Amino acid sequence: MESFETYRTYLFAIAYRMLGSAMDAEDMVQETYIRYQAALPETIHSLKAYLTTILTRLCLDQLHLARRKREQYVGPWLPEPILTTETAETGDPEKRVETEESISLAFLVLLEQLQPFERAVFLLREVFGYDFGEIAAMLDKSEAACRRSFSRARLHLREHRPRFPASRETHQQLLTGYFKAVQTGEIAPLMNMLSEEVTLWADGGGKVKQAALRPIRGRDAVARFSLGTRRFWPENSRVELAEVNGQAALIVRAGEKAFAVMTVDVEQGRIQAIRIVANPEKLARV
Repeated sequence: MESFETYRTYLFAIAYRMLGSAMDAEDMVQETYIRYQAALPETIHSLKAYLTTILTRLCLDQLHLARRKREQYVGPWLPEPILTTETAETGDPEKRVETEESISLAFLVLLEQLQPFERAVFLLREVFGYDFGEIAAMLDKSEAACRRSFSRARLHLREHRPRFPASRETHQQLLTGYFKAVQTGEIAPLMNMLSEEVTLWADGGGKVKQAALRPIRGRDAVARFSLGTRRFWPENSRVELAEVNGQAALIVRAGEKAFAVMTVDVEQGRIQAIRIVANPEKLARV
């Protein structure tokens, strides 16, 4: 027997990819539930489509709001990281790769560059497999408009996606190697791991005084900044390797609380991007 609970996890998966915030995604799922409870059962022909429609429309409204709020955000904005060890789909390896990519911090950052409507169409089509007729009905637009938006979104994402992504082993080696070099303060091995055009983003949300307020670009600047931040780590902090957003990540903990989450993007054997989320409001789920 189908019920709202049948689709709760599924709805969260859509909302999180739409919003890049687990907290907001949970709110949208809850709001969908409230609206579902108020609906007349005889008006619902397909529960899954009905719930997805409500949720997607709520997320679109939320995205428009979030864009305005983001203008006031202090420093670079990064998505809220979530642990994915238990939630990754392990059955089908191909499906798992798709799931991991569509939830990675790098991909969610790319999605931020799309217009809200483009983002919704792209995710519903590419990640969740709806056809354009279904998407048009959900978003109350024409099929042609949905197809155009999808093409624009796909083109934009294709241009900005890494062309030669690394294997999981290489990715993990460079992530832990980077951290080790920062810990020991050795600049030479650190420089060797970084690509010439490496960029570092640190999201402290204005609540972590040592977080850089703009992206840091270039091997030399990133290496020096990385070494300089070591002294700001909490005393007796420990580091653990975890799977965050479908990829290996390092979580720096002070006691039981997460202090920061660090992920890297690797291309052609070098670190291309470093993302550090330190805004305490975004670390509840790690």
